[in-house]
Amino acid sequence: MKPLFRTCLILILLSIGISGFAQQKVNIIPQPVSLRLLEGGFVINKETTILLDGDKKELKPAAAFLQSYVKGISDYHLELKNKGTNTIALKIIKNPVIGAEGYTLTVNNEGILISANGRAGIIYGMQSLFQTLPQVQTNRELRVPAMEITDYPRFKWRGMHLDVGRHFFSADMVKEYIDLIAAYKINTFHWHLVDDQGWRIEIKKYPALTTVGAWRVDQTDRPWDIRPQAMPGQEATYGGYYTQEQIKEVIAYAAIRNVTIVPEIEMPGHVASAIAAYPKLSCSQKAQLPMTGGNYSGMAANYCAGNEEVFTFLEDVLNEVVALFPGKYIHIGGDEVDKTSWKSCPRCQARMKTLGLKNENELQSYFITRMEKFLISKKKQMIGWDEILEGGLAPEATVMSWRGEAGGIEAAKMKHEVIMTPDNPLYFDHYQAGPEGEPLAFGGFNTLKKVYNYEPIPKELNAEQAKYVLGAQANIWTEQITTREHLEYMLLPRMLALAEVVWLPAQMKDWKSFSGRLKYHFKGFEQKGYRFSPGNYTVAIKPGISNGKLTAELLSDAINGEIFYTLNGETPTIGSLKYTGPVAIDSTAVLKAVYAVNGSVMGLVPAKQSFVFHQATAKNVVYTHPASPNYLADGQNALTDGIRGTAAVNKYWHGFSGQDLIAMVDLGAQTAIGSISLGCLQNYKDWIMMPRWVKFELSDDGVNFRTLKTINSPVSPEDKMTLIYDFKAVFAQQKARFVRVTAKVLDALPKGHSGEGKPAWLFADELIVTK
Repeated sequence: MKPLFRTCLILILLSIGISGFAQQKVNIIPQPVSLRLLEGGFVINKETTILLDGDKKELKPAAAFLQSYVKGISDYHLELKNKGTNTIALKIIKNPVIGAEGYTLTVNNEGILISANGRAGIIYGMQSLFQTLPQVQTNRELRVPAMEITDYPRFKWRGMHLDVGRHFFSADMVKEYIDLIAAYKINTFHWHLVDDQGWRIEIKKYPALTTVGAWRVDQTDRPWDIRPQAMPGQEATYGGYYTQEQIKEVIAYAAIRNVTIVPEIEMPGHVASAIAAYPKLSCSQKAQLPMTGGNYSGMAANYCAGNEEVFTFLEDVLNEVVALFPGKYIHIGGDEVDKTSWKSCPRCQARMKTLGLKNENELQSYFITRMEKFLISKKKQMIGWDEILEGGLAPEATVMSWRGEAGGIEAAKMKHEVIMTPDNPLYFDHYQAGPEGEPLAFGGFNTLKKVYNYEPIPKELNAEQAKYVLGAQANIWTEQITTREHLEYMLLPRMLALAEVVWLPAQMKDWKSFSGRLKYHFKGFEQKGYRFSPGNYTVAIKPGISNGKLTAELLSDAINGEIFYTLNGETPTIGSLKYTGPVAIDSTAVLKAVYAVNGSVMGLVPAKQSFVFHQATAKNVVYTHPASPNYLADGQNALTDGIRGTAAVNKYWHGFSGQDLIAMVDLGAQTAIGSISLGCLQNYKDWIMMPRWVKFELSDDGVNFRTLKTINSPVSPEDKMTLIYDFKAVFAQQKARFVRVTAKVLDALPKGHSGEGKPAWLFADELIVTK
């Protein structure tokens, strides 16, 4: 591909054209690589016909798609003709510059010409054309401004995922989802068909997978993680599945829109639904009822890796799956496998001994590699989540990197194909604003701007290694999403940002331009009745420490507005303090902030952050062991930024994995001290445990320390709770310049825990020093 085309600037010529075109703008997302507006335009009317120039087998389905779209927004039926002057021409060409999915679109007063190397490009030319037309039927003329577009994608994998295991969406709703993603040139739909809480694909050889595994007791009125498990005799009414005929219909529907469907059939974990149907597939072989939510107590969720019947079963299942899905890839999951059951299973241990496997990670690798060989025999390629790297990567597997980018980087360096889908920022089940005033989300905070700023090629990869990154994908998990409206809201508009990330050359991305074009699409969403997020008007409050001073920076993704704030906990208005730069925090305060556009406050609830001011506030912290890069809170001095952590583990906590927290704070001068406390978190589910004990020490020189107190943990590691606790030492006031705290990590998670025997995480928020 020629560099000139990769780096060309978008030239927009705003000329006065014929009546009706002068004010018409083009707001295409993703932004075309090259767009040139010209004088005049073309009117699609009852006389317009479709002209096919090239392989009719390629062009006729595209023409039918065009006819259907135009019919949906007008009363025009565009007939196919061999010639004519008032035409929309679809033409197959040979143009190596635009590649397999690129296109050219030319509009003038005489007609419209869409050219491409194949049907994929023709469809994408149409999608760009459609974005210039009315979004719903209005009975007005269909006016298209004159323009010339040359366009092609940056990445071959432009993906969106939908989990239908946790919540079942009908085949019609899945088609609507495909319509939405296809409209923005997303070309891959990752259909998550199997999970612990539901098996959603008909397998004719194993009917109980859907008669049993697709249905659960309805507990949707309760929080996911604490839903009570089903009891014998309770009727399982919640769920559903797709027949093989329905799946064929969805596949054909997607193919017309140039969307390839990648099915995910989970293994070896996340399969409690299959085990409910066929208990012999688990290590315990005990009967169990389908899961209602996230309560795994006493539930088997893994296939038995030592049981040959499991592999026979999976080959039978995949035979039917492969026969349905024509695409190259089959996703097998491979994530979050709790291997505890394998450790105590005689069959699994016997297989490990026979094969000379050192541990259960290698047993998982054996499982994955064996299934890969089967898929290869069916001329398919395996994809798995990045946990398939554990114990050794299957020879030809593609890795989907979700736990950050580390797995993808490792796989690319091993010359394996990689799809980047890090939970930050590409999990769309996370909050995009608020969270106050927002629909319930799984957690996290992935704003529209964070998605738009994402770069799929990690800086750790050189040019040769980067070739293995196929592209990027965003995921929507549905533990909290049970309605069409909620699903639309989490998808829109973040999917549009992703679409531009994976289509447009990186150097051409422009947040301000994207934000402007997005407003046009919001109008279309409103007309179609889609629920969408109008924007992240939430003000982000970012603490900062410099030269011993604590400040708060107020940030927003929105443009063309102003921020107003208060420090006394009152709700801000446009009459409050106007933000012009970092706010000094020199006492205990409750900062609230709002974003205003044209004199109106946006959003439902102001952003809020409480600051605790004490003698160590804004002082430098030195660690013996650095915090995990995944849990840095606000940076090196998060222990003295005045901010307390909450039950949300991904904000304001410093995390240490398998290492003690040892931190020293320099108060800058001899200071009178009468109490010290350290806030810590226990979250059993997330492997975060209270330190076994916390020790506080003082020093005058930073070298020789005297111990004040050692305080033991108030809870047991077996306590399955979420608890924030302050380890606090109160003593007779004395002077010191240096404070040191040591928090002892739990070296091994307790028996029965999903991570039994592995080191725990230790989380701390604030080291508070007072008189």
